[in-house]
This record gives sequence, structure tokens and C-alpha cells, in this order.
Amino acid sequence: MKGILIFLVVFGLLVFVHEFGHFIVAKKSGILVREFSIGMGPKLFQIRRNPTTYTIRWLPLGGYVRLAGSDDESKLDPGMTVIVQLNDKNEVVRIDASESDLPIEGIPIQVTKADLVDALIISGYENGDENKPVTYHVNHDATIIDKNKTELVIAPRDTQFQQANVWQKLATNFAGPFMNIVLGFVVFLIWTFTIPGPATTTIAKVANNSPAQSAKIQKNDKIVAINGKKVNSFENISEQIDQSKGKKLNIQLERNGKIKNVTLKPQEKTIQKQKIYQIGIVAQSDNSLLAKLSRGWHTAVSTTGMIFNAVGNLFSHFSLNKLSGPVGIYSQTSQVSNMGFSYILAFLAMISINLGIVNLIPIPGLDGGKLLLNLIQLVRGKPISEDHEAIVELVGFALLLILIIAVTGNDIYRYFIK
Repeated sequence: MKGILIFLVVFGLLVFVHEFGHFIVAKKSGILVREFSIGMGPKLFQIRRNPTTYTIRWLPLGGYVRLAGSDDESKLDPGMTVIVQLNDKNEVVRIDASESDLPIEGIPIQVTKADLVDALIISGYENGDENKPVTYHVNHDATIIDKNKTELVIAPRDTQFQQANVWQKLATNFAGPFMNIVLGFVVFLIWTFTIPGPATTTIAKVANNSPAQSAKIQKNDKIVAINGKKVNSFENISEQIDQSKGKKLNIQLERNGKIKNVTLKPQEKTIQKQKIYQIGIVAQSDNSLLAKLSRGWHTAVSTTGMIFNAVGNLFSHFSLNKLSGPVGIYSQTSQVSNMGFSYILAFLAMISINLGIVNLIPIPGLDGGKLLLNLIQLVRGKPISEDHEAIVELVGFALLLILIIAVTGNDIYRYFIK
């Protein structure tokens, strides 16, 4: 149960931050955000703060930002009956098209013609009486209740995503992945304060009956060089010890301001069927604010670099085992949840950066595919036709869906069957 809860929190946070990036940049660019949803499926809760409707849905996997667009226009088909509410200027400010048994209070209209994009009118018969044809002007900021009983602002053309300039589109599409990368960096900076500071080259403890004790290495000694090579970090020391493969090492120490040389032979140990070499020392930690911040930042940067390399390797040597979907992430989260809070934070940071980078891959269906279309528009000086763009998106989505199914099946086999 703990693993499931942590997975839902991690996955939900990743989706929320990603969609919030699209949301906030779209709003700043003047693009109408009709709905901001966390979760998928049937609506659990909704609240509208003009002009956006915020919803929470039952299935806590995923989420979306519903931008006003040509593919998301509110359409009223001729023959359907809607209920309209008017303001004191006789403009329609609210439309109930849900065909609910409990409609809003207002005037029933049997629609003959409606345009909620350009002309902003509704024509029809009041109370279904063909002797009472009426035409009402629709307020630019009117709302409509759809068949799912979700109340949204209508999408006039001037508020639609397609009407934004190419730079606004680029910024909106880039914002989601960028926010995931930013989240990863922020979480790494939090993570670094949940564990001891970075190890230094000064010794905090010498293990009993160890090669270091036999060589008379003492607490507070500072390792300066190994085999004539200067060391600047404890990672350098670990690398030199590991590369020795058990051969003797000449270690130069600084003790009370004086240099001392010792020779010792690392001890071989086998941990999880892997040979490692140790000399039996524990490093002092640098718990200063600057040292911890520096470690968090450099860990985030190095993780970003490794993920870029992994993505490049994925294209040159493709394998489903290099990919993970929700099932794989859940399995990994369950394992990490038993390791402690700091491990959960590090995992969240890594997954968030990974999600951001993968979403930038220029494949239709991902944000990177949308960015590619924006760049093509920038070069051509005009956008690709909506029909062609829709075909590209449809093909990309189909391929992405096939890949998701394949990855999910492979994850189930790897983590629960194999």
C-alpha cells in the first residue's frame, strides 16, 4: 500500500508540474485555457475560476491542459435543445448543452444554427415553438455545460491556440518539459540536505583490523595523493583504490601540517557477487551550505547529461528494456519506497528530468513533435495546414500508443512474470 501511495504522489506531481508549465505560459500568452485537469476519466470535482475550469478526475494517472483550439470548439448541432441564460443586455452568458434531467434555469432553445467561434450567435425556436424563431448574441466569455456536465468557457477564435504567434506556441509547448527538468533540479537541491554533506579527503574514522589501521593512518589525516597523483575528492580516492585491484598503494598524508607517506595493500571483498577493494576508512563530511548546494546542483547536471546520453543510445541501440512505462515506474517506486525518504527524492528528481528530456524528442504525439512543427513554421514563415498537422498528430499518436502498449507489456513481463 505504501508503494502505491508513493507512486500516485510521484506520478501525480510529475503530471501536475508538466501541465502547469503549459498552463501558465499559455495564460501569459493570451491563449485561453478552458480546463486544467488532474487525473483522467469521470469527473470527481470541478471549480471554475474565470476563465479556466479546474477538475480532478477519478483515475489518478495523467492529466491534461485543454487549450482553446479548432479541435476543441463547442459545437451545437441543429435540432438539439439547449437552455440559455441571458444577462441584462440580452446576451447569452451560459449554455446548458448537457441534456441533463436537471437543466439550469433559463430559456429552452431548439437550435437551428449556432456559431460560438466567429459570429457568436445562437438561432432557434424558443421552447421548440417554430412560430417563435429567435437569435441571441453570445457573450465572448459565455460558458457552456457539455454532455459530461463540465462547465467550460466557449472558445472564440481570437482565444484559440492557432491564433497565437509562433513564439507563443513554442513557449507553450516547451514549458511542460522545461518545468519537469526544473522540478528535477529543485528536488535534487532538496535531496542534498536530507543526507550528510559530501565526503572530503579528510579521514573521520579508521576501521579496526583494516589496511589503513595497519599502516597507522589516523583520524583527521588528510589524503593528499595516491601513487603520486593528487586527489581532490573522496571520489578520486575511491577510484584509485578500486583501480589498484589489490596492489600496493603509496599514500601521501597531511597530518598536523606535515606530510607523511605510508604504503598499504587494499583488502578485497565480494558484495553482491562483485569484487570491491577497501582500505578501511570513513571520510569526513562537509556539511556547509555551499558544499551541499554545489553537490545538489552538480548531481542534477550530471544526471541530465547521463539521460541525454541514454536517449541517444536508445536511438542507436533500441531495446524495450531501456524504456519504462507506468508499470515499470510503479515497480521501481515500490522498491525505492522501502529505502528511505532521501532515495524517494532522488528517484523523483531523476524521473522528472527524464520525463522532461524524453518529451523533447521530436516525435509526433510528444511535445517535441509539436516544437518541431513550430520550428518548421518559423522557417517557412507560415504554419502547416491544420489538416496536415492533424494527420501528423494522428499518425504520431497511433505510433506512440503502440509503443506504450509494447513497453507496458514488456514491463509486466520483466517485473511480475519473469
